[in-house]
Amino acid sequence: MEEKDILSRISALVDEEHKLREGTEHTDEQRARMNEIDASLDQCWDLLRQRRAKRQYGEDPDEAELRPEPQVEGYLQ
Repeated sequence: MEEKDILSRISALVDEEHKLREGTEHTDEQRARMNEIDASLDQCWDLLRQRRAKRQYGEDPDEAELRPEPQVEGYLQ
């Protein structure tokens, strides 16, 4: 996945998240979807950082891989 594709995906997810968060009352389905969006955003940002780091150090950014959600969600901030 190219950087522009990752950034486009991030933008789409952020737009969807903003629409879901507009209301004050959220259904269980909306809350579940917001959690899915948060996890997907974390994965996208992680993939983008991997690609940029590989490029910075002379490696092939196409070797970066989408890491599993549990792995990305387990990172300490």
